[in-house]
Amino acid sequence: MTSCCNNSNGFDMKHITTYWKTYVVILVPLLLLPLPLLSPTPESRCGYVVLVMAFYWMTEALPLAVTALIPLVGFPLLGVMSTGPLCLVYMKETNMMFLGGLTMAIAVEHSQLHIRIALLVLLYVGESPRRLLAGFMMTTMFLSMWISNTASTAMMLPIVDAILKELYSKKREDEIPTSEGDLEIIKKSSRSSSLSSTQRRSSVLAQTNSVDGTKQDKEDNDEEEELTKMGAQMRKTLLLAVAYSANIGGTGVVTGTTPNLILMANLEEFDETGLTFASWMGYNIPGMIICVAIAWIWLQILFMGCRKGAIQEATPEQRSAVRQILKKKYAALGDITFHESVVLTLFVILIFMWLFRSPEFVPGWAHWFVLAFGEIEVEDATAVMFIVLLVFIIPKKLDFWCFRDPKDTSPVVSYEGCLTWEVVQQKLPWGVVLLLGGGFAIAEAADASGLSLWLGDQLQALEVLPEALIVFLVCLMTAMVTEVASNTATASILMPVLKEMSLGIGINPLYLMLPATICCSYAFMLPVATPPNAIIFTAAKMKTVEMMKAGIMMNVICVVVQTLMINTLGQAMFGVRDFPDWANETVTSSAALHAL
Repeated sequence: MTSCCNNSNGFDMKHITTYWKTYVVILVPLLLLPLPLLSPTPESRCGYVVLVMAFYWMTEALPLAVTALIPLVGFPLLGVMSTGPLCLVYMKETNMMFLGGLTMAIAVEHSQLHIRIALLVLLYVGESPRRLLAGFMMTTMFLSMWISNTASTAMMLPIVDAILKELYSKKREDEIPTSEGDLEIIKKSSRSSSLSSTQRRSSVLAQTNSVDGTKQDKEDNDEEEELTKMGAQMRKTLLLAVAYSANIGGTGVVTGTTPNLILMANLEEFDETGLTFASWMGYNIPGMIICVAIAWIWLQILFMGCRKGAIQEATPEQRSAVRQILKKKYAALGDITFHESVVLTLFVILIFMWLFRSPEFVPGWAHWFVLAFGEIEVEDATAVMFIVLLVFIIPKKLDFWCFRDPKDTSPVVSYEGCLTWEVVQQKLPWGVVLLLGGGFAIAEAADASGLSLWLGDQLQALEVLPEALIVFLVCLMTAMVTEVASNTATASILMPVLKEMSLGIGINPLYLMLPATICCSYAFMLPVATPPNAIIFTAAKMKTVEMMKAGIMMNVICVVVQTLMINTLGQAMFGVRDFPDWANETVTSSAALHAL
């Protein structure tokens, strides 16, 4: 008798493996259904929706952004929250600030200013392998603070490959043809190397314009085959360095990555926490630099070895050739354009507006509006949207009135703004905006239903442990969870719980929430953890074991660094070891409501 599993007309395991996402979407709610049925409390009903979303986020059975819309269905139908208040949290002030930050990042990419910055930094760091490693890491880290991690990672790939072809190529021919989108690299004899004649600016833009990495797939298949064994090893090192720096760099500023904003949103109910755009940078930038420096050392130990000659140093001719490559790429960009100048100027103005809106040590510019209009709060979203409006209004080229060249006889045309809505529509990751809103909806419902309070009470058993150990365990758990779930989903679920847990055991909420938020970005082990990891995993043709071997040590080291930072710099800046008055007021009001 033929087994039904082998019968082409009967049951086939392929039906499960092919449609596993459908089975997950259907079975998870059914398997979790006893939770709200056996314990029909608001906490259980809210927990049911949160667990369903957590499974969907971890398995990606549904797109992440689609899962983020489940609160609009689940919470009202289960009697947890009304639809109206839920809809409002999808466009909170924090989300609008994030939307404005994304738009400004797109403006930077659209002007190609980030390419100029990257090449300029690499020109000054030097051409030896270890210096190049440091240069790529510093550049990616800085860019990742202001533009998306994905974009900063993808734009570095063609630059890495162009340099490594010159240093470690198997071929020593006069000309090595490159794939579409790369600058042509012309090599001379072994004693001297130079580049072809200056190419047009558009050729440089084409090589780095694909931020999603889709144009790189075909090119990456042959990269390692063109390199020596040492070159292939160096390529893996540089690509991992880029991914690590992109992940870590997002922690430097509030708008760098979504978990940062989720923390700020969860702290909105508190008054005067001391955590602002400026204080965030003051606390997180030192830790960010330390983690990147440690990553630089660790990658050298792992891939280059401790011996000086483990990675062959470039010859003077090769160093000269690498420098010529970078100079040629930079020269192909031409002089800095009016478009780039405007975007750079507006971005700097925006940073200063964020820094000095409410700098704590002196009254900020937002205080002027309080004096003029009374209790009017001007937040960071207002600042970024003001700059965004200017980006759309100011033309990207001055070609009228006194700005027009008298010798120019061409017809006067109307130039578009420094950013257009068409570009925003194409590049803005709308799904991330919904994902952030879904996280806010979970936090709101968890507070309204009492789920956060209940979970916090259950975790009060940890109060017998030393506070520093609690921080370490929370950070380590967060770093592990974010390897299999998106950092946004991880922060969305953990922040309300950690807030109530902190209040329950009498710990400053910042003491747990701030380092846990940063650890949401410490995903170094698995390719599915973050988009930079996935891009590098594919480009380097790495094995999962290789990425895990390098990443597990980074996870542990960065968690230790963050634990030390919160107990030293965090204490100095925010007094995190002391239970603050602003948290005590919340505990008192919550206890009164709970008694009712």
